[in-house]
Amino acid sequence: MYLTDRSATPEADTTPGRRRGPGPRVAPVVLVLGTVSLITDVSSEMVTAVLPLYLVTTLGFSPLGFGALDGVYNGVSALVQLTGGHLADRIRNHKLLAGLGYGLSALCKPLLLLAGSIGALGTVLALDRTGKGLRTAPRDAMISLSTPVERQGRAFGVHRAMDTTGAMLGPLAAFFILRAAADGYDAVFGVSACVAVLGVIVLLLFVPGKRRDTQDGAGAEPRPPVRVAEALALLRLPRLRALAGCAALLGLTTVSDAFVYLLLQRRAGVGEEWFTLLPLGTAVVFLLLAVPLGALADRIGRRTVFLAGHVGLLTAYALLLWAPDTPLLVPAVLALHGSFYAATDGVLPAALAGVVPEHLRASGLAIVGTSQALARFCCSLAFGAAWTVWGDGTALAGSAIGLLCCAAVAGVVLRPSGGPR
Repeated sequence: MYLTDRSATPEADTTPGRRRGPGPRVAPVVLVLGTVSLITDVSSEMVTAVLPLYLVTTLGFSPLGFGALDGVYNGVSALVQLTGGHLADRIRNHKLLAGLGYGLSALCKPLLLLAGSIGALGTVLALDRTGKGLRTAPRDAMISLSTPVERQGRAFGVHRAMDTTGAMLGPLAAFFILRAAADGYDAVFGVSACVAVLGVIVLLLFVPGKRRDTQDGAGAEPRPPVRVAEALALLRLPRLRALAGCAALLGLTTVSDAFVYLLLQRRAGVGEEWFTLLPLGTAVVFLLLAVPLGALADRIGRRTVFLAGHVGLLTAYALLLWAPDTPLLVPAVLALHGSFYAATDGVLPAALAGVVPEHLRASGLAIVGTSQALARFCCSLAFGAAWTVWGDGTALAGSAIGLLCCAAVAGVVLRPSGGPR
């Protein structure tokens, strides 16, 4: 089963001779966009690696306050994703919208040096996530539109692997900067800003900016601008509704990465000086498995791989709750956490290639991405509140039970008509 991506719609990636047949397994634009994401993730993950500890230990935020900020971090990008996806389809220039998003995020990095209150930090993080929301759907649309349907999983796997290389290097850079600089956090934020600018430059210079002004190539009549009603009409597609609904359902029980690392630090007694390296463990596993699991999803079905990833995440929750405190706890949890992302992060957008028409691809990606991100926004708020009121163990146990139930429901909803795969 391909996460309901079989039986493509009449307009969805079915043009003969245009992208089928022999050719490179991964389009050059995928590699260039992967390079942009690698550089940008070095910048963003430098901040992400130190932010939980900076907020909780330096600024004295409570778990509820941190949960609110973490929710803003995810929720704002979710709301903006719809706008970014629709505008990219409407003006038929995915590079322009992606560039605006990357540029806005780069501008926000230096502002972290000036933000010391929850209001100021919330504003800066909201602007940063606005940039992420603007760029995500157009970027993924460029990857999807450059790749045949049967290779979508591999293409997104390659992009996510390169993206995750940046996610791996970012915490390492933050770790060494914190150890070397007197004002460690300020130094991290400053270097992060410089790296983010480099990513924008690579995007502007090397990512093709060809406008998609025709329906299927030369000689075809130009398409009229995409209307909002046309984009919203995508929700009439049963397969897209199933994807969006299951992404939201599972997102409601997906605990934020920052909370996972805070829980692991407390559970395993990880020293503060090593905290910034915890995301590195997730990133290494993600990097190693993103391409193999993407290719596996193309072969055996995206539903199978997608749900298996959530089973891995559920196992990580169980270890945090009940496993004995052994030296293997940290690598085991991080390995399962990275496997979860490798099995889900690229597989979900890959499933949309055979569902959404080309001229609405960014809008379709935005709808599914927004449903997932909004659900994770709600999860961050709820988890932070539950941790504050009942403690971290009860909060995580509730998320684990919810994830088990939601994965079972998603398995039924995403089940193909021809039988389970």
